[in-house]
Amino acid sequence: MGATRTPRGSWIEEGLRALAAGGPDAVRIEALAQSLGVSKGGFYGHFGNRDTLLTEMLDTWEREVAEAVIEQVESAGGDPRARLKRLFAIAAAADGPAMGVAAELTIRDWARRDESVAERLRRVDNRRMDYLRSLFGAFCPDQDDVEVRCMIVYSMRIGNHFIAADHGARSRAEVMELTRDWLLR
Repeated sequence: MGATRTPRGSWIEEGLRALAAGGPDAVRIEALAQSLGVSKGGFYGHFGNRDTLLTEMLDTWEREVAEAVIEQVESAGGDPRARLKRLFAIAAAADGPAMGVAAELTIRDWARRDESVAERLRRVDNRRMDYLRSLFGAFCPDQDDVEVRCMIVYSMRIGNHFIAADHGARSRAEVMELTRDWLLR
């Protein structure tokens, strides 16, 4: 009986973990193989080279942080406010190593130096913003109001991780909840 090959998805997941931890330079075949406890030879059975892996990692990230999240929100139904609440909960819980904020922030930094990554990030941002517009637009008749709410939500998601401010007697979680409630009125 032949040796079991490490699944393609395992290489991609481990690559995303390495990316989140150390940026694109940390995605090294030998290091990934070591983390997976396999030889690097199996890598070449799935990917022609490192660039192919990086592309597939970004494909996976894009699918998981945009389409898969939207599908998850939509599948449970409800009115637009209920779907927004579900989206906020999913986003708040999505802080795992591969698909969480660390990977997102690393990809955003990488996009500053790589135009193809920047194009992909723009596509993800536009897809997310379009989805937010569709939800807020269902109960906000003013398009300027819709755009402001979308920008606040998106800025909260990205910028929250860079803000070190205290909130007096309130915790950050409490302030985030107050902000989400305000956005849904």
